[in-house]
Amino acid sequence: MAIDNEIIRIIKSRRSTRSYTDKQITEEQLEALLGAAIWAPSGGNNQSWLFTAIQNADVLSKLNSLVRTGFGRYVPDDDYPGKHSIIEQVKHEDYNFCYHAPTLIIASNKPHYENAMADCALALENIFLAAESLGLGTCYINQLHWLRYDSDIRDYLAGLGIPLEHTICSAAAVGYTDKESPAPARKDGTVSIVR
Repeated sequence: MAIDNEIIRIIKSRRSTRSYTDKQITEEQLEALLGAAIWAPSGGNNQSWLFTAIQNADVLSKLNSLVRTGFGRYVPDDDYPGKHSIIEQVKHEDYNFCYHAPTLIIASNKPHYENAMADCALALENIFLAAESLGLGTCYINQLHWLRYDSDIRDYLAGLGIPLEHTICSAAAVGYTDKESPAPARKDGTVSIVR
């Protein structure tokens, strides 16, 4: 018989939300999400991450404008399809890199640290699961990581308190879900057990 409990149900019910209402999350909800983030595991218990929550609509709009401009001169460094398709996506006026979520939490970490991405990804997963338990939608946002060397974006983020020397690992869009995402099928052949 399969084990089922609240945590497993939250993991299975979480979806990537790409459509949000305008309603801002509460201060208590934000504190809970950031609290969940800092309790994630980190390599050697470094806890060298920084989580920067942005809820100011003007700041998010300016950041979106910088992202659109940045991708206008972006050259993908691998074959990941998302990196190639985004160059066309940003040409549309309604493009918004964080799907108009009212809150964006940016995860950055110290430079030249092997576990920077892993630590921040673990922390973001804590945010996603905590958000699901609070009735909030989330989405993993890669775009700021892809543009982490863009000087205009880095200067703007530095003005928001993110150290220039930090690597931008990723971000979480957070808000109230406007349109539910269906559960995608799980692929076969992704688990192997050696006994």
